[in-house]
Amino acid sequence: MKIRSIRARLTIWYSILLSLTFLFLGGISYALLAYSLTKDVDTALKSVAGVILERNYRGETSLPPSDIDGLFRQFFGSSPWERFFGMFDPFGNTDQHLYPPESSKLRLSPEALKNATEGRTTFETRENIAAFPVRLLTAPVISRGRLVNVIMVGMSLENAYSTRHRFVLTMAAVFPVALIIAAGCGWLIARRALAPVDKMAENARRISMENLTERLIDPGGGDEVSRLAETLNDMLSRLNSSFSQIRQFSADASHELQTPLTILKGEIEVALRSARTPSEHQRILVSLLEEIERMARLVEALLLLARADTGVLKMDLKPVDLSEILHEVFIQGKFLADKRNINVSLSGLEPVVILGDADRLKRVFINLLDNAVKYTQHGGRVTVSLEIIKEWALITIEDTGIGISKEDQQKIFERFYRSSEARAVGGTGAGLGLCIAQSIIEVHKGRIELSSSPGSGSVFKVFLPL
Repeated sequence: MKIRSIRARLTIWYSILLSLTFLFLGGISYALLAYSLTKDVDTALKSVAGVILERNYRGETSLPPSDIDGLFRQFFGSSPWERFFGMFDPFGNTDQHLYPPESSKLRLSPEALKNATEGRTTFETRENIAAFPVRLLTAPVISRGRLVNVIMVGMSLENAYSTRHRFVLTMAAVFPVALIIAAGCGWLIARRALAPVDKMAENARRISMENLTERLIDPGGGDEVSRLAETLNDMLSRLNSSFSQIRQFSADASHELQTPLTILKGEIEVALRSARTPSEHQRILVSLLEEIERMARLVEALLLLARADTGVLKMDLKPVDLSEILHEVFIQGKFLADKRNINVSLSGLEPVVILGDADRLKRVFINLLDNAVKYTQHGGRVTVSLEIIKEWALITIEDTGIGISKEDQQKIFERFYRSSEARAVGGTGAGLGLCIAQSIIEVHKGRIELSSSPGSGSVFKVFLPL
């Protein structure tokens, strides 16, 4: 069964890691304890053997049991461990120098005898000598470069084994208690750490499309939870902005479509009220056709923007010469400008080839030039230029028109947005031209920049990669 609670999973993982750490450290501690106990026994055996060898060199080849017991007590204390002592000839035989005398199993191993023959000391642990394993030290007695005797001293490892056993029992008793306490503390820590997340989840459940202005409570502190709250609040802000744009878009689209539909309905109703002459019917049909074309353009623009939003706006990208496109646009714009006594000039028409959709780009430049002419007073001036700046083709459309305020410049590329100056001039349009132009240029991996001020005209700069 999958555990869904993050708090429970954190506690389980914390407990598992703590258990592994405890077992690892316990194993190391046990190994160090066993090594230390054995080392202490070896050191004491080495000291006892050293005293016996010194006495042996002085000619004291026979040691009474009381002296042997005294030596062990001197270096091992008053511990009740079993002690062992034996003296063997160079061939490993002995008949009376054993302590205790009944230690018939105390014999030299082949390896210890071999090492003694070569003048080396041997440490070994032997079983079957006493109830517990015995730690033995075998040392050679060398006289005039010849092996005379072999001394063996030993100590039962009962106390060392008991100490290790008590250590294991202590660890076994402490481990469950420590694990339970640590798991409980881990649960409390996880609960306290995740409490802000629970509050954020509770707040998030109350937020819907109708109250996207609400925000999650930021616990502060600059930690991960705080950054999560900031990220979610930023997301809510973007969602609120998107929903607001969708609502505004729906309202504006409905309004823009309602106007031609109302005109169509009115024209048809008027035409049906009474008999009309052919010329009157023709006039009505022409008016209806104009409104239908207006609706068609609006629907086409909305479809284009919808494709751009979903990333499926297709372009027929081919090598095109921007100078040829701008020349065609200039001829159309000049025709419109001459009616309003506006001077339109074109400069820098050297061949500039880019990869683009000629029809879409022509639509962009016609839209920009049409806006420049539309919002420039009679007798004004519009300039279109083309130049190369590093790896970019720069198309500049500059006018001496009404200009755009700073506030409107932030919104001028939004859908259905028309500045107060544009509405005052009374220009027609749905406010989609600049939005469409920006979408097309972005698909071409370019950008549009605007600089303007009220009453001083506007400058639109289109950057397209060569």
